[in-house]
Amino acid sequence: MSAADPTAPLSDAEIVTLYFARDEQAIRRTDEKYGPFCHRLALSILSDSRDAEECVNDTYLKAWNSIPPTRPNSLQAFLGRIVKNISINRYHENKAKKRNRDFDLSLEELAECIPAPDEAADALPALLNEFLGQLPAAERKLFVGRYWHGYSMEALATAYGLTVNAVTLRVSRTRRKLRAFLTERGYTL
Repeated sequence: MSAADPTAPLSDAEIVTLYFARDEQAIRRTDEKYGPFCHRLALSILSDSRDAEECVNDTYLKAWNSIPPTRPNSLQAFLGRIVKNISINRYHENKAKKRNRDFDLSLEELAECIPAPDEAADALPALLNEFLGQLPAAERKLFVGRYWHGYSMEALATAYGLTVNAVTLRVSRTRRKLRAFLTERGYTL
């Protein structure tokens, strides 16, 4: 570990080692390194900073309870999956209040091309990774921004210097490509 500078950011491996040692510094170091990432992800789904903060705290608790025995290859991806799942669960709890219309729309859009969870539960993540790996970087960023981070079309347009119509068109084309890709591999709606 970084004994020379106790304030220096730790590597993922060093943070995971703290979890395995059951050292409470693991949570603090995780928050220092990945807190903003987790908060942005939760906020993009929930659109409420208090709910997002609670989901991030729940993420740290889940990480604490999962490591050990789990030893994540990528701590960021591990935390991202946890915070996203917790935030989606919170989103469904809040859905009656209609707190995030953009995320609701993105789920509806994606439902047009993704098969039901019970049909593709095991193979779908690998297929999605394969599909995303084939996309040009700009298309992949827009697609991931919309469907992983839950950003609105307006936010994506601003972030990438495009018009809302251009973003909508590109994301729609990518969804059609995904549907065709999954159909070729035997997954249909």
